[in-house]
Amino acid sequence: QVQLVESGGGLVQPGGSLRLSCAASGSIVSVSAMGWYRQAPGKERELVAIITRADDANPTTDIGDSVKGRFTISRDTAKNTVYLQMNSLKPEDTAVYYCFGNVAHRGSWPSTENYWGQGTQVTVSS
Repeated sequence: QVQLVESGGGLVQPGGSLRLSCAASGSIVSVSAMGWYRQAPGKERELVAIITRADDANPTTDIGDSVKGRFTISRDTAKNTVYLQMNSLKPEDTAVYYCFGNVAHRGSWPSTENYWGQGTQVTVSS
């Protein structure tokens, strides 16, 4: 099985920055995609940023429209870790941020399975 562990959430003032990390562990064979979604109270979960073909030399990234130009996603393939750098944070960025992974492990390979982290709270407020 696979576990996703997030870190880096917290309280920040508008205009500030935070960096989230998500480390995947377990009997991982390959990572097809890793990224971040968020869910604010009363709203649906939405894509923030995701890296697909994550194990390839030239992965692709997809950034949500509401965070383009402010958030960037990166990965450390050797550590099976993905990072979300959040700059120029706004109050509307307040949400629980969930790490997502589409991963093949020893029990599923060559098929992949979806996994979610437990979520980390990001609050943007003065």
